[in-house]
Amino acid sequence: MGLFTKDIKTLDDLFVHTLQDIYYAENQITKALPKMIDKATSPELKQGFQTHLGETENQIKRLEQVFQMHGQSPKAVTCPAINGIIEEANELAGDVADKDVLDAALLASAQAVEHYEITRYGTLIAWAKRLGRDDCAGVLQQNLDEEKATDEKLTVLAGSQVNRQAA
Repeated sequence: MGLFTKDIKTLDDLFVHTLQDIYYAENQITKALPKMIDKATSPELKQGFQTHLGETENQIKRLEQVFQMHGQSPKAVTCPAINGIIEEANELAGDVADKDVLDAALLASAQAVEHYEITRYGTLIAWAKRLGRDDCAGVLQQNLDEEKATDEKLTVLAGSQVNRQAA
């Protein structure tokens, strides 16, 4: 059985399991983002986090749509990776006293989350296409596009403001 809740025998089983994984991750992110919004001091960073919270809520709805399209009920399985990223972000934020450096730490943590999500969505899209589920791939592509756009916005914000102020 290994790390998974049940034996995974087919690519379809793996697709569903990974869909459950990212569903869990997105739900955890909706719990973590309000805390990050509260801790951030940069108005642009706060606004970016607020915008992404709304996007994440829509991404959860799209995931629920993919579950339905694939004949599954929405279900989450614990994602140790996202738990670790969020735990590390919380610990790091608790260790930083300087507000400008805290913003840089929060931004870096947010990018770690984005990169995880980008890899998951890219994989799910590839598998959906392989399974002949272009309909599911299309919905998942919307989430991937938003994650990439958020990562790019964070990169620009880091380079133009947050990291400069932290230095």
